[in-house]
Amino acid sequence: MIDRTSEANRHGSSNSQTHEGGCLCGQVRYRTVAEPVRVTICHCTFCQRLTGSAFLVEPIFKREDIVFSGIAPRVYHHQSDTSGKRVSINFCGRCGTTLYLDLERFPDILGVCGGTFDDPNWFDRSSAKCRHIFTRSAQEGVVLPAGVNTFVEHALHFDGTPNEPIVLAHALPVTRKT
Repeated sequence: MIDRTSEANRHGSSNSQTHEGGCLCGQVRYRTVAEPVRVTICHCTFCQRLTGSAFLVEPIFKREDIVFSGIAPRVYHHQSDTSGKRVSINFCGRCGTTLYLDLERFPDILGVCGGTFDDPNWFDRSSAKCRHIFTRSAQEGVVLPAGVNTFVEHALHFDGTPNEPIVLAHALPVTRKT
């Protein structure tokens, strides 16, 4: 059993910032004690395979702003095809629900799988907090939104400098047919 309740208390969590989530069977639970730093919508082929869907909705939290309880998640370590860094997939060993990503490249944050929140619609997806990355791999039929930073690859170069975003004036459906 993992329980870091005292950590949440140190952060002075308020009800408006506290949101809970967990796996399908309820054996792994978590609580966030702050707003996400940002929300990343990732269209890379790794995230497509990870989710079994067209993209990953990933609210990003400071590591200290998430408190876990219940059984410890199991971990699968994967080496990123682009950065060569470790990506640790944390999932429930009982039901298999993927809960969050722990990224060697970004050691201070955790990327939560947005659909695992009890209310998966609570976090802000506005243009100020959200970005779409690896749009070069976006699946046919996905609609990239207007007014949001989009990136053909990652938002950051390997050295940490930012890539230039593309901000669409109008929503753009992805087409792959020639």
